[in-house]
Amino acid sequence: MNLAATIKGTSYRFRTVTEVLAKANPPKSGDQLAGIAAATPMERVAARAVLAGLTLRELRESPVVPYEEDELTRGAEDALDEESFLAMGHLCVGEFREWLLEVETTGSMIRSISGGLTAEIAAAACKLMSNLDLMVVGAKCEVVVRANSTLGRAGTLSSRLQPNHPSDDIRGILYSAREGLSYGCGDAVIGVNPATDSPESTAEILTELQALTDRHRIPTQNCVLSHVTVQMQALELGCPMDLMFQSLSGTEAGNRAFGISMSLMDEAFEVMGERRSSTGPNYMYFETGQGSALSSDAHHGADQVTLEARCYTLARRYRPFLVNTVVGFIGPEYLAGGPQITRAGLEDHFMGKLLGLPMGCDACFTYHADMSQDELESLKVLLGAAGCTYLMSMPVGDDIMLNYQSTSFHDVPSVRGLLRKRPTPEFDAWLHEREIMDGLLPGKNFGKPELLK
Repeated sequence: MNLAATIKGTSYRFRTVTEVLAKANPPKSGDQLAGIAAATPMERVAARAVLAGLTLRELRESPVVPYEEDELTRGAEDALDEESFLAMGHLCVGEFREWLLEVETTGSMIRSISGGLTAEIAAAACKLMSNLDLMVVGAKCEVVVRANSTLGRAGTLSSRLQPNHPSDDIRGILYSAREGLSYGCGDAVIGVNPATDSPESTAEILTELQALTDRHRIPTQNCVLSHVTVQMQALELGCPMDLMFQSLSGTEAGNRAFGISMSLMDEAFEVMGERRSSTGPNYMYFETGQGSALSSDAHHGADQVTLEARCYTLARRYRPFLVNTVVGFIGPEYLAGGPQITRAGLEDHFMGKLLGLPMGCDACFTYHADMSQDELESLKVLLGAAGCTYLMSMPVGDDIMLNYQSTSFHDVPSVRGLLRKRPTPEFDAWLHEREIMDGLLPGKNFGKPELLK
């Protein structure tokens, strides 16, 4: 395995594949914080030259966290589709990148081999691509899933309605939910981040949201994003639960900091299979974000793009209905500003889709990050054009509970109209029945939450 390259007469030699992956990464403040980033642009070019020549088999045999040390590595390796891997494993990363970008390579062809790809393979291809490359491949990849409604079909762009409230006041949550629905948002899920992480609060919010969606026959899913153990306790109280949520990290140690393990997630998956209120085969919801493992000192010297891809191979184990990267939420220590956040959003969407997930994105930034509203709006359009499954939606794009800037109720119909995309088929029909939308244009009841009391 060659881990050396000479650029303009200067020789660069890397010790491990993990170091090559880290130094081939575009500039990220998190990698710099961890002390693993390329020292110069020339070293980055050298690392990319080495990476382009590594085979997919060599990447598979060199996980960034060893098999013996990490249950995520073991779970991904043991579940790998050998037939799909054998079809591609002889290629070097540069050849794999070219194959993905070829006009003749269709989304169904990519989907057929996704089960044979490791996180390191997805991350390696990502590092050799421009932003436009990431969009072109992401737009090819169609991943269709079903809970109460059907998500991910070509020509659609869905949204999570996020009616958070700083004190979990149920009247405030329901009003925000009705407002978002009146703007055509919420077809992916109505999902609440609770201020109070208790079984009783989780059950109350889920019960009230279910009453709202039942009363108006709204074809969507409800979820409260409390800890997975709290949600399991809420199920014991007898509440409805369409989707079960959990945040994921890219290493066993990172997930331990989240209070989870693969055995716990396996148990939660089994419980939801028996007790869920949704009707389809996909009922798990995961959120991720570059930098989570570094923030808990659980990164093992690996870069944040590769660790993010490892989150997706874990999520893949549970055939989820929703996965989204909360791309700028952790803060500028990990993604310094607009260009890095934009790049990360496109990277994460590409890797998730490549690995076979229904990938969405919370295009967002914290208030101490160096990103403008114009940059954030541009990212939403880029993601929509790249085939992103869903975005967030909340009042004026300002989450008053989590204190960060994201996507507004108004942004979602605007981006749909610009890109000529529709909601899920079931929700689209409901919007027209209620005269909230007229095709891609606002209907006579657009923006009238009082009609959904």
